[in-house]
Amino acid sequence: MKILISNTSDTPLYQQIKDQITDAILKGELKEGELLPSIRSFANDLRVSVLTIRRVYDDLEEEGYLNSQVGIGTFVSTGNTELLREAKRRLVEYKMQDMLQTAKALGISRQELNDMMEILYEEEPEK
Repeated sequence: MKILISNTSDTPLYQQIKDQITDAILKGELKEGELLPSIRSFANDLRVSVLTIRRVYDDLEEEGYLNSQVGIGTFVSTGNTELLREAKRRLVEYKMQDMLQTAKALGISRQELNDMMEILYEEEPEK
């Protein structure tokens, strides 16, 4: 798992890490049941406090993305497909809202937008 953090970003380190782990889960880069790095090793790799990683893991567990097992490790949650499906929908809706605002600001009609969406959707290879 590759996490990139920026010390110059306005987004707190904790939120940058949490967002990137969530994105990796939603995109399938982190698979159900996959073991995440230990808090200590992850903190060392990223050069952040163990408290930062603990907070990220705790929040993601509370949100249903991770499961922690004492003495074993922290894993991507399994059997929570409906939660993941809904989170994926929310992510797409968020990106679509941004797209719609841009299209409206540029005077692009709904039909033009639908036509572009159809073409792009058909041309994009499925992953």
